[in-house]
Amino acid sequence: MSTPFIAIVPARAASTRLPGKMLLDVAGLPLVVRTAQQAKKSSAAQIIVATDDTHIQNVVAEHGFETLLTSPNHPSGTDRLSEVVTQLNLSDDTVVVNVQGDEPLIDPQLINQVAQALIQHPEASIATCAYPISEVDKFFNPNIVKVVCDQRSFALYFSRAPIPWARDDFARDKSQLPKPDFALHHIGLYAYRVSFLKQFPQLSTGIHEKLESLEQLRALEHGHRIFVLKTAQAPLPGVDTAEDLQNMRDYFAKHHLYAK
Repeated sequence: MSTPFIAIVPARAASTRLPGKMLLDVAGLPLVVRTAQQAKKSSAAQIIVATDDTHIQNVVAEHGFETLLTSPNHPSGTDRLSEVVTQLNLSDDTVVVNVQGDEPLIDPQLINQVAQALIQHPEASIATCAYPISEVDKFFNPNIVKVVCDQRSFALYFSRAPIPWARDDFARDKSQLPKPDFALHHIGLYAYRVSFLKQFPQLSTGIHEKLESLEQLRALEHGHRIFVLKTAQAPLPGVDTAEDLQNMRDYFAKHHLYAK
C-alpha cells in the first residue's frame, strides 16, 4: 500500500519565452488546469496550484482546484514550494511532489513512482528521475542535463557536460555511445521532504550550482542526498515555446482530448 503524498503545481505568471503561458488554451482549457487535471489522476492526497497571480488563482479555482497565492519574488520554484509548505504548516516528514504547471501530459504513474521512491529511501531529501540517453548528439548537448549515480542510485553529480566521460571509447570514436544505458538524461520531476523545503531558502548558492546553472546541485553541495529513479523512456514534453504550445494543441486534437 502506497504512502500518501501531496502534489503542488507551481504556476508563475511571468514567462519570458511564452507570455501568459499558464492560461493559454489547450483544447478548451487553460494549460495549468490541464496539468492539474493530470496530476489529479495520480495517487496524491491533495493537489494545490501555487501561483503569484490572482487571475491565475481565480481561473484555477473556477475549475475546482485548490490554490494558494504566493509571493511574486521567489527566485525559484523550490522557494515557492517552501512558502506553500510553510503556509500549510505541513509536518517535516510529509512528501511533496513538484509538478511543473506547463506539463499537461505528465504521467500520473511517474508522479506516484517518484513520491514512493522518496518515501522508500528515508536517507534522501529529494527524489527525481532519469532515463537512458540513446542519441550521441543529446549526450554532447549542454541543454540536456546528465546525472551520474552511485551503485544505490543516489546522485553523485548533475551536469550539462557530457558525463560520464568514456575516456578509451571516445579516444577511438565520438560518433557513438559505448552502450545503450551508458548515460542518463535527467527529468525535472522532483519529490521533496517538507523538512528539506523548509531549509532550502536558507541554503547558500554553491559554486557548482552557479557554474552549471542547476538548482539541484545546491542540495548536493550542502550534503543532501538525491535518489534517482531510473525509467525506461523519456516523458512526454511540456510547453516552453510557441512551437511547443502548437505541438501540444495538435496532440490533444489528434487524440480528441477536448474539454467536456
